[in-house]
Amino acid sequence: MDARTRKILATAALAFAWSGAIAFGLCILLNYESTPGGVGRVPQTWPAKSRIAHALDRPTLVMLAHPLCSCTRASVDELARALARAQREVSVYVLFWTPNESPAWQETELRRRAAAIPGVTVVSDRGGTEARLFGAETSGQTLLFNARGRLIFSGGITSSRGHAGDNAGESALVSLINGQYAKVSRTFVFGCSLSGRQEKADQTLCPQ
Repeated sequence: MDARTRKILATAALAFAWSGAIAFGLCILLNYESTPGGVGRVPQTWPAKSRIAHALDRPTLVMLAHPLCSCTRASVDELARALARAQREVSVYVLFWTPNESPAWQETELRRRAAAIPGVTVVSDRGGTEARLFGAETSGQTLLFNARGRLIFSGGITSSRGHAGDNAGESALVSLINGQYAKVSRTFVFGCSLSGRQEKADQTLCPQ
């Protein structure tokens, strides 16, 4: 085998290995994006110990979120889209898990993004107390209760981790807010873990 042939074969082998590495990386990324997060014991009625006010004349929506989870930007964007399509009034809270009152946790881009949505009340969930009451373990978990305090929707409102766009969760949420039939009332949640996260405030939890 001459030098030219060896060079061609070596180049081909390198290209094959590089292609394989890219394919492997894409598989890992796609698997990560499509793997749902955990869900705890979600109450079927409004938790009596919650410090959040439950509306008696309209549905009440609660989203639990981690302030540093970049994946949750998509969930917040979908929430804005859903509320824009709502034809009935609804009380909306986005509860952000926080370990302390440090500005690093209180003034994140994600919190500002949620607070900018008309009608949304942003609340700090110190130590995840509310998240535990609502059985939420994954950032982006969304729950809708009717005026009688009965749970009518629980799940995520994105189709995968960090991806906005039409999906079954958002469609169901809009239908239920509007008093219409929804094909589903439970969906998977895609986001970062809410439990025991102590990451530094200058880091995001999801890969970009």
